[in-house]
Amino acid sequence: MRFAVVPFILLLGACEGSFVSVGDRWHTPQIEQAYVARDVCLARNAATEAPVNIDAAVAARSVAQACSSQTEKLVAIANRDGDSKVATNIRQNSQFRAMGYVLRARGQVNPSEVMEQAAAGRTPLGVE
Repeated sequence: MRFAVVPFILLLGACEGSFVSVGDRWHTPQIEQAYVARDVCLARNAATEAPVNIDAAVAARSVAQACSSQTEKLVAIANRDGDSKVATNIRQNSQFRAMGYVLRARGQVNPSEVMEQAAAGRTPLGVE
């Protein structure tokens, strides 16, 4: 009976690596590069757009729209299954990050940075 269990365990152990696709090793760096390209575009456009628009939300929409090609490349690379929720989340994240870059370009305090710094036990910049 013990001899029958050992080959069974060995067979299951041999299948363990099959759950991770070989393509994932190539895919993860591609996703990271797409995020970086999108963020560089957002930062560059926020620096030029932030002083022009009075409303930060309008500036953020304009910045996100200017970087829509990088966002769509990111959606295409990261969302291999074509899930609409994933695509929507990536697009919303681009809009959110655009707002952060606009606020940073204006020298304003970004609420998410304040929360992160407070959680880390540091006094946020611009808040006394």
